[in-house]
Amino acid sequence: MEKLCKTRDVAERDGDGWVDCQCGSKHWGRFGAAGLLLIQNGRVLLQHRAPWVHNGDTWGIPGGARDSHEDGFSAALREASEEIGIATESISAHFSHLEDHGDWSYETIVVIHRGADFEFEPNQETQDIRWFPIDEIESVELHPSFARSWPEISARILEISDEDVSGNL
Repeated sequence: MEKLCKTRDVAERDGDGWVDCQCGSKHWGRFGAAGLLLIQNGRVLLQHRAPWVHNGDTWGIPGGARDSHEDGFSAALREASEEIGIATESISAHFSHLEDHGDWSYETIVVIHRGADFEFEPNQETQDIRWFPIDEIESVELHPSFARSWPEISARILEISDEDVSGNL
């Protein structure tokens, strides 16, 4: 049985590669990309990206290229597992945010973690992993694409019930 969500090394996949997007930018992910935004107890988990990755030395969410057989949710879970070693058993998806450029897209999957705190196992793409209160996200240098999406995503997070976001169930 394949342990896709327990993979620690980044494997070469069919989605790896650059796309010259019609928006004029170059994006990673031949079939688009996806990332996981994790909420726990009113905090958001951010990943400090390694300097050598695209838009490195910025804070964002674990994510990356989608493979041809993956939907956004599957890709986001795989990438989060690879980049920060997250166990996915205690999360529940609440919504997704799609940045669609026509020939390329990025899907942010917003999930809430309902388990106990856990230890992360970052890979070489990660300098640091830290929980931030939702109202402090903009206090750090964000990945440019995440920074553009954050106002809409954060507004939707605030629409989720307080019990869900704060973990007071």
